[in-house]
Amino acid sequence: MITVSKNVLKAKMLEYFRRVEDEGEELIVTHNQVPVLKVVPLRTKQTAEEAFGDMRGKVKLEGDLTEPTTDEWPEV
Repeated sequence: MITVSKNVLKAKMLEYFRRVEDEGEELIVTHNQVPVLKVVPLRTKQTAEEAFGDMRGKVKLEGDLTEPTTDEWPEV
């Protein structure tokens, strides 16, 4: 997380905004050393492949996933 005063941000705003955009890092803006604003990057929706692609081939499934598993849980 980046912390910057209003005065410094005013002078270098594009630099800080690019950093937030490129690195995805949050920016906290302070006034008299008190946090007053938080700038965060917008998150776009990910496809299932983007979100879980690195798990491909690493997950092992056992049994039938569609079979009820009520035997494992007590009645409520």
